Parts: sequence; structure tokens; C-alpha cells
Amino acid sequence: MRHDREPIQACLNGRRTTADHSTVPLTPHQLAAAARSAVAAGAGSVHVHPRDEEGHESLDVHWVERAVRAVRQACPGLPVGVSTGLWMCGGDAAARRDTVLKWATAQDRPDFASVNLSEAGFEDLVEILTEMNVGVEAGVWSERDALTLLGGSHAHSCVRVLVELIDLPPAEALLRADRILDLLRRAGSTPPVLLHGEGVSTWPVLDKALALGLETRIGLEDTLTGPDGDPVADNDDLVRLALSRTA
Repeated sequence: MRHDREPIQACLNGRRTTADHSTVPLTPHQLAAAARSAVAAGAGSVHVHPRDEEGHESLDVHWVERAVRAVRQACPGLPVGVSTGLWMCGGDAAARRDTVLKWATAQDRPDFASVNLSEAGFEDLVEILTEMNVGVEAGVWSERDALTLLGGSHAHSCVRVLVELIDLPPAEALLRADRILDLLRRAGSTPPVLLHGEGVSTWPVLDKALALGLETRIGLEDTLTGPDGDPVADNDDLVRLALSRTA
């Protein structure tokens, strides 16, 4: 298995279920197997949404620890990240804060966690994660998010800025990417940028990230099809297709 740093992060499941695609990994065992295959295909890290026993996304320490431990056992040394999407706590920022605080009791905490600037409680959550030595991916969805990040106290302490183009047609996604990247560039020294799209913008934005030498990601969370629009078999199929575009 390759554990050297690659430009591709595999986003294995997101909010999807097997109703979306039969190979979406949900259980710790499935996440471990999907991570192993994605790494064999060339991924350098993974991003997962842990699930509870009923398959619902969860930030509860029990389910986060089980998911992270399973992936680490399958892929020793692989950086493992999780989402902290506010929706997982019913939109309640205080409940999310209290839930994530309990990660301090876990032996297997994630290496990094994505935290969206557009969600309430960003600053508090970054402080908590930093105290636990969990790196923060600052999720930036818009120019406004970028300005908020740059005007705050964590612009330079995050492990990366996650520039995400969500629910946008390709042309608009690429234009917004330019605007956000320009803001970050003009601000001077910032953490590494991981640029990615979702849905129909996935492949155009991935190509842009690769052309600019930026980190990017691919996986069933972001798309179920290859660049030609044909359905893919699984996460590692997507990773292979993405890496083939780096040549």
C-alpha cells in the first residue's frame, strides 16, 4: 500500500446510502475495505462520514472511534478524516460542540475533521479540535466564507482550506473557484488548498485543481459517474479515473 502524499483524497460515502449506489460503505468494516481499495488505487487520505447502527450519520464518539479504528487497522499510517456537518446534530451547534468534546475520551480520534465556515459554531469547534490535536479542514463554499476565514483567528492554523463547489453547474463552479482562490492568494500565506466539486461540477473542478497543482478529492460522496457520465463501479474506480487525469 502507498502512504506517500498524493493529490487525491478519497471521500468514501458522504451523506449517500446504498439506495444511491450499492457499494456506498456505511459500517466500519465496509469503510475499512473501501479505504483499503482506494489506497491501492492511489488515494493518499480518506474522508468518511461515520454511521450509527441504523446507518445514520453520527458524530457520537462511539461511532467515530469505531470508523476511524477500522480504517487505521486496514490502512496503517493513512490519514483519516471525518465530517462534522451540523446536520448530523439536527442543526444544533451547541449539541455538536458537546458531542465532539467527547472525542477527547477516544483512543482513536481522526487525524483531521472538516468544519464548514457557513455553519454556526465554527470558531468553537476549531478550538475544541485543535485542543485534541485533530487537524481542521476549513470548509469554504463561497467568497463570503473565504473572507470570514481570512478575517478570523484560524486562517493559518488549519491543516488545509477545503474549497467546495456545492450544487453548482460547471461554469459557475469554476468561476466561483477562481474568485475564492484569488481571495486566498491575495491574503498571502495560507494553508494548503483542497479544491473539489460535487455532482456535475466534480470532474471540471477536479481537472482545474490538478492543473493548478492543488490537492483535490474524489469518491462516491461527490459523484456516482466518471468524466464521461457513465456509472462507476466503486470508490477505487473513481480514484483510478482521477489519477489517470494527472498524466
